[in-house]
Amino acid sequence: MRDLALGRIADRSARVVVVGQGYVGLPVALRAAEVGFQVVGFDVSEDRIASLRSGHSYVGDVSDDHLARAFAAGYVATDDPASLADFDVAVISVPTPLVDGLPDLTAVESAGAMLAERLRPGACVVLESTTYPGTTDEVLGPLLASSGVEVGDFFLGYSPERIDPGNLDHGLVDTPKVVSGTDADSLAVVDAFFSTLVDTTVPVGSCAEAELVKLLENTFRHVNIALVNEIAMFARELGVDVWSAIDAAATKPFGFMRFTPGPGVGGHCLPIDPSYLAWRVKQHLGRSFRFVELANDVNQHMPDYVHDRVAAMLNERRKSVNGSRVLLLGLAYKRSTSDWRESPSVAVADRLAASGAEVRFCDPHIPQINESGLRFPLVAFDSAELGDSDLVVVLVDHPEFEPGVIAEHAPLVFDAKNHLRNVEFRGDVL
Repeated sequence: MRDLALGRIADRSARVVVVGQGYVGLPVALRAAEVGFQVVGFDVSEDRIASLRSGHSYVGDVSDDHLARAFAAGYVATDDPASLADFDVAVISVPTPLVDGLPDLTAVESAGAMLAERLRPGACVVLESTTYPGTTDEVLGPLLASSGVEVGDFFLGYSPERIDPGNLDHGLVDTPKVVSGTDADSLAVVDAFFSTLVDTTVPVGSCAEAELVKLLENTFRHVNIALVNEIAMFARELGVDVWSAIDAAATKPFGFMRFTPGPGVGGHCLPIDPSYLAWRVKQHLGRSFRFVELANDVNQHMPDYVHDRVAAMLNERRKSVNGSRVLLLGLAYKRSTSDWRESPSVAVADRLAASGAEVRFCDPHIPQINESGLRFPLVAFDSAELGDSDLVVVLVDHPEFEPGVIAEHAPLVFDAKNHLRNVEFRGDVL
C-alpha cells in the first residue's frame, strides 16, 4: 500500500482534500492544485466558500489572480462533506482555539469524524493544526480507526504549519516543512506529499516531536517578546532609549536575536500556542510551565500599560481620557496583514473606552468589518481624522501610515511601535 500511495503522489493522480480554507489551508490547497493534484478545499463556512467561488480571496497572502489560476487548474471549493469522498491525501487545517484557558479540539475532532466516514485503506491523513504533543496519536488516530480501517492500513502524520501572514521574504514553498508520521511508512508518504509542495522537508522522529516543534517555535517568540516588553517599561523609568539599545544590540552577529516591544501579542499563534504546551505539561506532568505563565502575564498586561501611558500624556495637557477622541492606528495584530484575531489593539480600545474615550480605528488592510465583535468605527487614514483627534496611538506599523503625515496633522501621538522614529512629532514613544 505504501508503494501505491507513493506512486499516486509521484504521478499526481492522488485526490487531495484540505479541510479548512483559512490562512493555512487555502495556500496549501492552492499549491497542491498548482503542482497538478486534483484538489478539494472544504470549509464549514458558507460565506468563505461563497467568497472563493466568486473569485475573491479573504486571505491576505492569496491574491484573487492566484485563486483564479487554482480554479483553472481544477481546484474545487465546497462546504459539502460528500465532496470529501475517495480522498487519497487529506490535510486538516482547522482552528484550535483556547476556550476558558483549555485547548478546544472540536474542529479537529469534527474533521476527523468526517474523514473517518470516508477513509479507505492506503489513504493518508495529515494534521496541520497547532496542538499539544500527543494529539495525533491519542485523539486523531483512534478517531480515524473507528472507521473500521485498521491502524497500519492507513497513513497518519503531523506537519506543523509555518505560515507567517504578511511575510514577503518567506512563504509556503521556501519555508522548510517539518513532517512526521505515526510509523516509518506514514512518514514516507507524508514526506513525499509535502515534498511536492515545498522546497525542503524536515522529517522528525514522531508526531509528538513535530507537535512540540510548533509550540517550541512560538513559545520562544512569546517569551522573548515578553522579555523586551518588560525591558521597555523599565528602560523608560531609567531614562534609557530602549529602541536605540535594541538597534545597537542587533549589530552583534551572534548570540542575539532582535525582538521589539509593542502593545501586546495577537494573532493565531502567540496568545494561544504556548498555553497549549503549558496545559499539556500541567495535565500530563502535574507541573507549571513558569516561563509561559510569566510571559503571558507580561504580554497580557501591555494594553494596560498603553492605556496608562495615554492617560498620563492627556493628563499632562490638562485633558482626561474621559471625553477625549482617540484614534488608534492599526487593528490587525501585525504589520501588513488583515488578521485581527486576538489583536492587542482591541484590548487597548476596550480599556480606553472603559475610561470614557471616544475610540476610532484606522486600518487600510481591514476596509470593513463583516463579523460582529468590533464595536468601534473604522475610519480613513487622512489629515482630517488625524487632526480631529485629541491623541493618536500607533499600534501597528503598517507602511500606509506615513510618519510624516501623522507628525504633521496629529496634535499628540503615542507611538507604541517606534514607527515615527525618523520624524519629529508631538508626543512620546513606548
